[in-house]
Amino acid sequence: MKIKIYGCGSIGNHMAHAARRLGWGVVMVDVDRQAMVRTQKEIYPARYGRWDSAIQLFVKGTEPQEGFDLIHIGTPPLSHVPLAMECLREKPRGILIEKPLCEPALRGLSQLAKLAVTAKTKFFVGYDHVVGQAAQFCGSLLKRGYLGPVQALDVEFREFWGGIFQAHPWLRGPQDSYLGFWKKGGGAGGEHSHALNLWQFFSRCAGMGKITGVSALLQRQRTRQWDYDAIFSLQLQTSKGLTGRVIQDVVTRPAKKWARIQGSQGFLEWHGGTVSGGGDRVIFAKNGRDASTVEFCKTRPDDFIRELQHLRRALHTKPFDSPLRLERGIETMKVIQAAYESDQSGKVIKLPA
Repeated sequence: MKIKIYGCGSIGNHMAHAARRLGWGVVMVDVDRQAMVRTQKEIYPARYGRWDSAIQLFVKGTEPQEGFDLIHIGTPPLSHVPLAMECLREKPRGILIEKPLCEPALRGLSQLAKLAVTAKTKFFVGYDHVVGQAAQFCGSLLKRGYLGPVQALDVEFREFWGGIFQAHPWLRGPQDSYLGFWKKGGGAGGEHSHALNLWQFFSRCAGMGKITGVSALLQRQRTRQWDYDAIFSLQLQTSKGLTGRVIQDVVTRPAKKWARIQGSQGFLEWHGGTVSGGGDRVIFAKNGRDASTVEFCKTRPDDFIRELQHLRRALHTKPFDSPLRLERGIETMKVIQAAYESDQSGKVIKLPA
């Protein structure tokens, strides 16, 4: 397998390391030479012990074209769709776009979706939590009907974003990147949209349909330096009558990543990052019975290794199906767009079933 990675920031380094752990050939590309120097001299060695000389670095415009199994787009959200359409000309087997898929205005997204229908290239969006062992375990219980009809679903990703800036020490704060601007795909709505995507995943596994109603209340931080949502709170309803809640924020410490699904016959909870070393925990029980707990031990690098393993299988599987496929990422982005519209209008926004 060969992968080309656009962007030498934190996510690009994670993907490069995961690919090398799997024995893949890796090319990394960035528009900024200094970003490449940071990758080689600082980020990668600090995280993984030493620089891997098998990784090839190129300035944008000089990188090799074609011959890649997977192209990963880990650049800021405003560039995701244009770069994906550019990469499609190379006809790779797959293109993985980091979350959020694009900015809330969804510019160019419908065009990309049309191209993806007829292209031989498979498109994915990097919501890696839904392919994690814990989420997959929860999904299997829901598909089996373990809880009976699902009555309530809540997901929270509450995490102070100081860790992001520690991983990007060249940024003084949110004002120095897209993170400080909701219109560019930043703020809690975009950065922690794993929560919304996980809510949608659990709803599908439970057979409760797509989100058709969105009501949002956001806490905005607006100054001359930035304009972002610090708290992104949604009330959701699906085509099959399930109502639930998603909360994403960039202020909570210590972090809380949590989901609870209540059914007529029992409950199920997903706890992200609560096991020593960064693993996940699932707690579940039938009504009136003692709860069972299953722990899934992993480290942060393991998340990306598992994601790439999933993508490798998806690229070789017919018929093609994956919770990371482009259509799922588009569904998440349309809810994000509706959330900002709801917050600004004070109305419930309806989406097609």
